[in-house]
Amino acid sequence: MSNRPAKAPGMPWMSAHLVVRDPSKAIDFYQRAFGFEKKMVVPGPDGQPAHVEMTYKDGLFMFGPEANPACLAKTPATSGAVSPMGLYFYVDDVDALFARATGAGAESVKAPENMFYGDRSCTVRDPDGYLWSFATNFADFDPSKVPH
Repeated sequence: MSNRPAKAPGMPWMSAHLVVRDPSKAIDFYQRAFGFEKKMVVPGPDGQPAHVEMTYKDGLFMFGPEANPACLAKTPATSGAVSPMGLYFYVDDVDALFARATGAGAESVKAPENMFYGDRSCTVRDPDGYLWSFATNFADFDPSKVPH
């Protein structure tokens, strides 16, 4: 057994990994629409990004091209399927994020709305078909407000 830590330094214990059609376009979109920052871009043999890591505050997610022969997955946009997963991020101002994201080309799925669980949240779909939810908390969760 090694004395090395179980995870790489600076990496969270859990992070999402997506496949995208065009990693360069995805980097640009995630920066413009969501304000995410590039942490790492590893080029493939063709010089195009083969592995990308992006951050938002203490969150990190990774992605690579669906054209990679080792990748069996396809984006929801390529497969024609509804995204089977969603990503949920807290932001300082969900209304401003929604305006920024839709202005950059994200499709509105649900405009910002106050929810019974204490978050004001919205959902958008990115160009690869993934669902992204963003929220700003405005109240503690009150189980008595759960709709029945």
